[in-house]
Amino acid sequence: MRVELTKEYAFEAAHRLPMVPPDHKCFRMHGHSYRIEVTLGGDVDERAGWLVDFGDITAVVEPLLKRELDHRALNDVPGLENPTSEVLCGWLWARLEPRLPGLRAITVMETCTARCTYRGE
Repeated sequence: MRVELTKEYAFEAAHRLPMVPPDHKCFRMHGHSYRIEVTLGGDVDERAGWLVDFGDITAVVEPLLKRELDHRALNDVPGLENPTSEVLCGWLWARLEPRLPGLRAITVMETCTARCTYRGE
Protein backbone atom coordinates (compact mmCIF):
# COMPACT_ATOMS: atom_id res chain seq x y z
CA MET A 1 0.00 0.00 0.00
CA ARG A 2 1.37 3.43 -0.98
CA VAL A 3 0.67 6.38 1.31
CA GLU A 4 1.67 9.95 1.99
CA LEU A 5 2.00 11.24 5.52
CA THR A 6 2.45 14.78 6.73
CA LYS A 7 3.85 16.16 9.96
CA GLU A 8 3.47 19.82 10.92
CA TYR A 9 5.97 22.00 12.77
CA ALA A 10 6.07 25.63 13.86
CA PHE A 11 8.61 28.34 14.49
CA GLU A 12 8.65 32.10 15.00
CA ALA A 13 10.83 34.38 12.91
CA ALA A 14 11.15 37.86 11.48
CA HIS A 15 11.99 38.84 7.93
CA ARG A 16 11.80 41.55 5.36
CA LEU A 17 11.67 41.23 1.60
CA PRO A 18 14.46 43.39 0.18
CA MET A 19 13.48 42.89 -3.47
CA VAL A 20 10.02 44.47 -3.25
CA PRO A 21 9.50 48.24 -3.68
CA PRO A 22 10.35 50.29 -0.55
CA ASP A 23 6.70 51.29 -0.10
CA HIS A 24 5.54 47.63 -0.01
CA LYS A 25 4.52 46.52 3.51
CA CYS A 26 6.82 43.48 3.33
CA PHE A 27 9.86 45.67 2.71
CA ARG A 28 9.71 46.52 6.43
CA MET A 29 10.89 44.04 9.06
CA HIS A 30 7.96 42.03 10.41
CA GLY A 31 7.35 38.64 11.94
CA HIS A 32 5.35 35.47 11.34
CA SER A 33 4.31 32.41 13.27
CA TYR A 34 5.42 30.04 10.54
CA ARG A 35 3.97 26.57 10.13
CA ILE A 36 5.81 23.96 8.09
CA GLU A 37 4.37 20.74 6.70
CA VAL A 38 6.78 17.95 5.79
CA THR A 39 5.23 15.26 3.57
CA LEU A 40 6.80 11.85 2.90
CA GLY A 41 5.47 9.15 0.61
CA GLY A 42 6.12 5.52 -0.17
CA ASP A 43 5.13 1.96 0.61
CA VAL A 44 3.90 0.97 4.06
CA ASP A 45 6.21 -1.53 5.71
CA GLU A 46 4.02 -4.63 6.12
CA ARG A 47 5.66 -5.71 9.36
CA ALA A 48 5.70 -2.28 11.06
CA GLY A 49 2.40 -1.15 9.59
CA TRP A 50 3.68 2.33 8.79
CA LEU A 51 5.74 4.26 6.28
CA VAL A 52 7.97 5.89 8.88
CA ASP A 53 7.74 6.72 12.56
CA PHE A 54 6.65 10.35 13.00
CA GLY A 55 9.33 10.59 15.69
CA ASP A 56 12.01 9.85 13.11
CA ILE A 57 10.80 12.80 11.02
CA THR A 58 10.78 15.06 14.08
CA ALA A 59 14.34 14.00 14.97
CA VAL A 60 15.48 15.48 11.64
CA VAL A 61 13.19 18.52 11.28
CA GLU A 62 12.97 20.03 14.76
CA PRO A 63 16.71 20.47 15.38
CA LEU A 64 17.07 22.27 12.04
CA LEU A 65 14.17 24.62 12.78
CA LYS A 66 15.33 25.37 16.32
CA ARG A 67 19.01 25.75 15.44
CA GLU A 68 18.71 27.76 12.21
CA LEU A 69 15.32 29.48 11.99
CA ASP A 70 13.41 29.85 15.26
CA HIS A 71 13.45 33.38 16.71
CA ARG A 72 15.84 34.63 14.04
CA ALA A 73 15.79 37.34 11.43
CA LEU A 74 15.63 35.07 8.38
CA ASN A 75 17.52 37.61 6.25
CA ASP A 76 20.60 36.87 8.39
CA VAL A 77 20.52 33.12 7.61
CA PRO A 78 22.84 32.17 4.73
CA GLY A 79 20.73 31.39 1.68
CA LEU A 80 17.72 33.31 2.98
CA GLU A 81 18.78 36.85 2.20
CA ASN A 82 15.49 37.25 0.27
CA PRO A 83 13.32 35.03 2.51
CA THR A 84 10.10 34.61 0.56
CA SER A 85 7.99 31.54 1.25
CA GLU A 86 9.18 30.14 -2.05
CA VAL A 87 12.86 30.58 -1.18
CA LEU A 88 12.27 29.15 2.30
CA CYS A 89 10.62 26.04 0.78
CA GLY A 90 13.67 25.43 -1.41
CA TRP A 91 16.07 26.11 1.48
CA LEU A 92 14.26 23.57 3.67
CA TRP A 93 14.09 21.01 0.85
CA ALA A 94 17.85 21.21 0.25
CA ARG A 95 18.54 20.48 3.92
CA LEU A 96 15.86 17.87 4.58
CA GLU A 97 15.76 15.82 1.38
CA PRO A 98 19.14 14.10 1.95
CA ARG A 99 18.04 13.03 5.45
CA LEU A 100 14.39 12.12 4.81
CA PRO A 101 14.00 9.32 2.25
CA GLY A 102 10.71 9.63 0.43
CA LEU A 103 10.37 13.39 0.95
CA ARG A 104 7.52 14.49 -1.33
CA ALA A 105 6.70 18.07 -0.33
CA ILE A 106 7.55 20.99 1.92
CA THR A 107 4.80 23.50 2.64
CA VAL A 108 5.52 26.85 4.30
CA MET A 109 2.61 28.78 5.81
CA GLU A 110 3.35 32.39 6.69
CA THR A 111 -0.22 33.09 7.75
CA CYS A 112 -3.37 31.01 8.09
CA THR A 113 -4.36 31.98 4.52
CA ALA A 114 -1.00 32.12 2.67
CA ARG A 115 1.11 29.06 1.87
CA CYS A 116 3.67 27.76 -0.62
CA THR A 117 4.39 24.11 -1.46
CA TYR A 118 7.54 22.77 -3.11
CA ARG A 119 7.85 19.23 -4.44
CA GLY A 120 11.49 19.15 -5.45
CA GLU A 121 10.86 19.91 -9.11
